[in-house]
Amino acid sequence: MSAADEKERAGRIRRALLKWWDEGRRDLPWRRTQEPYAIWLAEVMLQQTRIETVIPYYERFLKRFATVESLAEAKTDEVLKLWEGLGYYTRARNLHKAARMVVHQYGGCFPNTAEELGKLPGVGRYTAGAVASIAFHEPAPVVDGNVIRVLCRLFCIREEPTKTAVRNKLWQLARMLVSTKRPGDFNQSMMELGATVCKVVQPNCGDCPLKRFCLARKNGLETVLPQMPKAPKLPEYEIAAGLVFRNGRILITKRKPEGLLGGLWEFPGGKREKGETLVQTAAREIREETGIEVSVGSLLVSVRHAYSHFKIVLHAFLCEYRGGRPMAIECDAVKWVWPKQLKQYAFPAANQKIIEKLISGGNKTAR
Repeated sequence: MSAADEKERAGRIRRALLKWWDEGRRDLPWRRTQEPYAIWLAEVMLQQTRIETVIPYYERFLKRFATVESLAEAKTDEVLKLWEGLGYYTRARNLHKAARMVVHQYGGCFPNTAEELGKLPGVGRYTAGAVASIAFHEPAPVVDGNVIRVLCRLFCIREEPTKTAVRNKLWQLARMLVSTKRPGDFNQSMMELGATVCKVVQPNCGDCPLKRFCLARKNGLETVLPQMPKAPKLPEYEIAAGLVFRNGRILITKRKPEGLLGGLWEFPGGKREKGETLVQTAAREIREETGIEVSVGSLLVSVRHAYSHFKIVLHAFLCEYRGGRPMAIECDAVKWVWPKQLKQYAFPAANQKIIEKLISGGNKTAR
């Protein structure tokens, strides 16, 4: 295909997709605004998270932090508490850092180019392009999971899109296609198409506005592409945690700010080592983390939970405090709280299930 033919085909794809977008796009809260802060917030929340899950979080977050200034002034614990349950907490910490950067280095005005937006914590190439195109009408491309699927099928790309050379090719195609007049609408229409029509399983090709341009469909490969590598089996770890009581209060510890679940509160505990019983693990981990001695009692509940790269089985034991002064040895902070105060703190999802069992399960110590 000649360069002129490619240019003409790209133009026809843009026109068809924008017409489809204008006629039937979904009404979502972040599509009712041109405010960069609100658009940026939505894009961060939507990373690896379903729209249905994001909507209530987005609305609550904007109600509490209506401006980037109010977010920048907030305490990290409050931000994490509002984010609680949404997962991938690094996003929340970076969101908070970026808000402070916008206020202190940019005078409260968001950078208006993808290049400058990319300098904010947690803003990668995709997020920068999305915000720049939607909020500032810069013809910057976007490539996320939905767009990858659409492009691989549209151009019949048979190589694995996880490979660097193929990913670079996809970004080039996205840049070639993006509309210069309506870049934000076009980028959103590509994502919308992947989410609602060009699905992973059983794409609805009959309703696709690009079906006459789709080379995968022409070659009978629409259900085969993109060619993704087989997902590896996730390792599973056993974790023992202690619900340590003293005079009616329970001990909680705060994770260090860096790493997985950084800044969240939890019950002290850790990974089971080879040759240990779960009871031994709980006692050792509590000692190493806080410096106190406990008697490990009965098992309250076991919770299974999956993260992106591994799974855990979290065993929560009722424990009796025996001695020592709690210190933040392998954590960021320690605190004795009444059980009814637990919901004031941001906990990981697995710990939330323990709290529910602790409060509602009839345990007398927790009352």
